[in-house]
Amino acid sequence: MDFSLNEMQAMLVDSVEKFIANDYDFATRQKYAGSGQGFSSEVWQTFAELGWTAIPFSEEDGGIDGTPLDLMVVMQQFGRGLVVEPYLANIVLAGGVLRRAGSDKQKATWLQPIIAGERQAALAFVEPQSRYDIADIALTAAANGDRWVLNGNKGVVLNGGNADLLIVSARTAGDQTDVEGISLFAVPADADGINRKSYPTVDGHQAAEIEFTDVTVDGNAVTGEIGNGFTVLEAVMGDAMLAVCAEAVGIMRIMTEKTVEYTKDRVQFGVPISSFQALQHRMVDMFTDCELSYSLLLWATMLAAEGDEKAGRAISSMKYQIGAIGRKVGQEAVQLHGGMGVSWELDIAHYFKRLTAIDQMFGNADWHLDKLAC
Repeated sequence: MDFSLNEMQAMLVDSVEKFIANDYDFATRQKYAGSGQGFSSEVWQTFAELGWTAIPFSEEDGGIDGTPLDLMVVMQQFGRGLVVEPYLANIVLAGGVLRRAGSDKQKATWLQPIIAGERQAALAFVEPQSRYDIADIALTAAANGDRWVLNGNKGVVLNGGNADLLIVSARTAGDQTDVEGISLFAVPADADGINRKSYPTVDGHQAAEIEFTDVTVDGNAVTGEIGNGFTVLEAVMGDAMLAVCAEAVGIMRIMTEKTVEYTKDRVQFGVPISSFQALQHRMVDMFTDCELSYSLLLWATMLAAEGDEKAGRAISSMKYQIGAIGRKVGQEAVQLHGGMGVSWELDIAHYFKRLTAIDQMFGNADWHLDKLAC
């Protein structure tokens, strides 16, 4: 089987690599992360102009008909650059719902401006009690004539404070944890009754807690079929896990490279510490872990691209691998850098924070291991 990149994928890698090398060094990244909105609007517009925001979408919707493999190579490079722009929130999560279930009107009103970099969006699907169960939804949407009234709370909404559009999962029928009876709504973020509290996350990104109090929307807000939103959410979660695992592989690889480089420069007892055999063994283990993780990522992504029924288990296997091995690689990188490894000024600590956050997203390693054991 040929695992080499095709022409389009090679071009994507080259364009992202050049952008990060020329315009997105660590100091710049820190400036963007520390700004009020947590990212740069100008950089986000550049993403759109370069076509990166169009990758997963069809030409009919304004995209470039990219594949999961195309998205994978871009996310790896975003990991290497520690990018804070809300690509996951806009393109993979909210965009993923709209491309699968959005009406023509919703795509024209919301999706195409998202692709063009003109609108910000977020998927509000996590609730305080739900942990990793996307079917555990207490927020309700009650029919009132041809309108719907939403009441409840959503938490850890990625990009929720900056979003112009909120895609909200709500219960329209059934008990709190039923798979059936979940519906999706496209709600303008400035609608009456929405209260948002945004905050920075430990990894330099942005999230929000959002309260919905008698938020009224019309029938045009319904995204997909009433009561059948779980299938859409499940598919989007698969895309999101592939995306963050690709990002994690990029992070693990650059942490390994930076650690090897540091040990060549760090002198102890008159010689570079890279000459110590014990440290060489540890760095070889880091490299091996990165390659094993990349192989599993390729396998899961290709199964997903083919629509294989085994894709779900492959993605869970990959998410477990990233959670368990990512922690190991991160810890080794920090330890081999010594006290510098945990300093705010060095990027290694920030890479490790992002790896830690990725493990907790969409089910941590333990949760996916339990899922595989069932």
